[in-house]
This record gives sequence, C-alpha cells and structure tokens, in this order.
Amino acid sequence: MLVPFAASAHGSRCDEVLRRLGDRLVDVTCVPSADLTTANPETTPVDNALPGLPGGAFTPTTDRAVVAPDAPNRTPITKAVPGLQINGRIAGDPQEQARFLLRLPDDWNGRLVVAGASGTRSEFNGDFAWSDYVVQKGYAYASQNKGVLNLRIASLASDTPPNDLACRLNPVSKVWVNFYDNDPGQPFVRWQIFMGEAARLARRGVEARYGRSPRFTYAVGTSNGGYQVRRAVELFPDLFDGGVDWEGTEVDARGPNLLTDLPPGILNYPDYAASGFNPDSTAAKNIRAAGYPPDLIAATTTLWTNYWASFWEVTQCQWQKRLDPTYDTYGQGTGTYNYYARLSVSDVGAQVASFATSGDIQRPLLTVAGTMDGLLPIDRHARAYARKVEAALDDRDDDGHGWGRHRHDRRPDYRLYEIQNGNHIETYKLTFPQLELIEPHAQRAFDLLVQHVERGHALPQSQCVPRGGSISGSPTQPGHCASQFQP
Repeated sequence: MLVPFAASAHGSRCDEVLRRLGDRLVDVTCVPSADLTTANPETTPVDNALPGLPGGAFTPTTDRAVVAPDAPNRTPITKAVPGLQINGRIAGDPQEQARFLLRLPDDWNGRLVVAGASGTRSEFNGDFAWSDYVVQKGYAYASQNKGVLNLRIASLASDTPPNDLACRLNPVSKVWVNFYDNDPGQPFVRWQIFMGEAARLARRGVEARYGRSPRFTYAVGTSNGGYQVRRAVELFPDLFDGGVDWEGTEVDARGPNLLTDLPPGILNYPDYAASGFNPDSTAAKNIRAAGYPPDLIAATTTLWTNYWASFWEVTQCQWQKRLDPTYDTYGQGTGTYNYYARLSVSDVGAQVASFATSGDIQRPLLTVAGTMDGLLPIDRHARAYARKVEAALDDRDDDGHGWGRHRHDRRPDYRLYEIQNGNHIETYKLTFPQLELIEPHAQRAFDLLVQHVERGHALPQSQCVPRGGSISGSPTQPGHCASQFQP
C-alpha cells in the first residue's frame, strides 16, 4: 500500500526526485509504494479526491475503466511492483489544470513509457490498460491529462442549455455539463504540448531516481490519447523512440474529422429507430454511408443506440463549442451541423488546422483499430491517418533529399493492424459478444514495437487480424479487412 512520505531511506529517494523536478511541479506528492499496479487500490485515487474542485472535474477511478475491458479480461497482475509514485500539477500551465503522474519501479528495465489520455480523462486513464502492463515488465510509466480537467455539472434538470457552453449528456437527457476543454485558454493544441512536457518531466524523474536517462522512450494512448501518440512521433523525435496508437482520433481541416462524421449519425438515428431498426431504411443507409459500421441488435439495445446515447451528440457538442463557438448548437441543431458550410462563415477550418495531424512521422508508429468502431469509424480515422502517413513519407522520398542511413534519418516504419470486429468501447463486448477486444492486440503491438526499435526485428506487415487471432508475421489477410463486420 502507499504510505505517507517521511524522512527515511524511502524519503531520501523521494527527496532527490522532487529536487530534480524542482519548480516544474506544484502540489506534488512522492510516496513509496509496495505495489504500483492497480492491485493496490491506493495507486489510483478515488473520484473527486482533489480539494477545491467540483464533482466531475477529477475522476481517476472512473477514468481507468473507460478504455479497458471488463475486470475478467483486463491485464493480468501476477506480481507486486514496489517503487515510487509521483503526482502533481505542471507548474508552467497558466490554466493550472495540467496534471502529471510518474511511476518508478524499483526493478527498472532502463525504459520509459509515456501515456496519452482518452476523451477528457485524467492522467490515471491508462492505469488498467497500459500502466499495469508495462510496470510489471519494469518500465517507468508517466501520464498526463492533456492539460485539462474533465467536466462540471451545469444542471441536473433543464430542458434547455443553462449557459452558452453547456452540453447535454445525451439527446434525451436533462443533465447538462460544461467541459473544461471549452473554457477560455483551452485550445486543443495544448494536447500535444503536454504530451511532450510529460516526457521531459518523466525523464528528469527517471534520471533522479536511477542516476541515468532512459535508454528508450515509448508513447502509448487510446482515442484522443492515440492522437497524442501520433503528434508525439510527428513533433518530438528527440523525446520518443516510437509509439502505439490505439484507435487514435484523426484531425484534418479538409476532413474527415469528428465535425464531419458525427452529425450524420446524430441526424439519422431517430428515423432509424422509428423504422424499427430496419437495416434497409434510408436512415440506416445514411449512417453507414458516413462510414459507420453495421448495427448490432441485442435484447435490450443496439450498438448504434449505445453510441447515440453516450457519445455522438455530447462529443459533437464538445468539439463544436471549442472549434466553432458561434454556431447555435441546440438552436440550429447538432445533427444538422455542416462543417463544410461553416468554413465560409467561421474560422472552424483554421481552428481544426491548428492541431491537425500531419502524418509526417519521425519515429516508428503502430496503429491498432477495430473495424466496428462506432465513434471513430475505421475508414475515416485509422485508415485516413494511414493514408496521410503514406503520402507524407512519399513526399519526403520525393523532395530530393531522401532518407539517410542512420537510425534518426531513415524512413520510419508505420503499420496499421485492423482488429476484425473490434470497437471503440471494450466493455460493449459484454452486450455484443460478436465484438472483439482490442487491448491484447494493442499490448502485443507494443511488444513488437520494442523488439523493432531495440533489436531491429522486422514489424509484421499491416493486416486484418481475424476474430480470435493475433498479429502475425505471416498474416492470412494482409492489408485492410474485407468487411467491417464478420459474423
């Protein structure tokens, strides 16, 4: 368990780490732990544990379950991992919201993993999916919250928006929230900034604890955290040696992006439901035409219903409020938002361009994505980014300079591993057993990346990973999956 810091042999270890972090962290704690895995309940704070913040602003216990499968399918914990845990707020943030986590196992393997965070989640978002996996292997583990807290309740019972920035939790809800991401001074470009800053802080902590820098540093993350991984290997080759992007969000001012893709789902779902969930209805065809996978029907719900109720509208609202705030979200409509029409009457294009991915990766990158993703459809996000990477690499080959022979100059490898029937929310498999979990494939991709970077092993080619299969050096389905759903 975690114990209070005291001036002792353990304390001296914390003293040196905190000294090296200096004034870069504030409100910082360093505690020795007998176990840095989530088998120790004190490793992840309870929700709303930070004083002075409203409920919903800091939700670490909830956050760690967002990207992970249900308990029986999570990362196995086979041993305790003693070490130090450091938590704090990044001092250089004028918004005073950027948070940082660092776990330093006593039995260190000389390497560092830096994690992104999905959605608007905290620095504890990856505890089940990533931290438990890597700290048991001896990696130091760092994470951050993209420089932003989660949300605060605006109203629990209102038919209309209680303020200009409020988003309702779902289309039939009377609960409204304000996302910190939509507050002044919180442009999405901060997401990439704090991924880099977390790596710098983590390296300082590692050097203080072990007396040397990490030999290799890897980026990992899911959804918006996967976006952070992409930007990490595009922008910070001096900080990262490679990355694993698990269903990262694609951002492109030309499209696709969330503001082009979410409105068709929001607009057509009510008519689809009214049709009795008829897959041949015009509404169903419109949703599939927007890139979404086919619907799955269960006893009490459908796959599209889950996404409609929990993700489509609230995500569209959050992004539109940040990127196109002059649009009347609920007056003009969430489902009728037309990104391309708004380009001529707002600066939404410039806003999206400010944090768009380039595809110009400087380090090896592996993307793992599910064909049944109902939030970030695979052809609009994972495959779109793969196409962007290929175009950027071709441009660099054709610019007259080419790639050198040294490790830092050669053309970095990129792979897209498509998981047949994988989807964005791992726990949906409980309702729809036809779905496949992505977490084990993402962790397998991480191990393949490490072997590639450190030992020069060739990466398996991009492939469709069949149901019940695994990433293979001799895939039966190289390239894209032939269909989004395989019965």
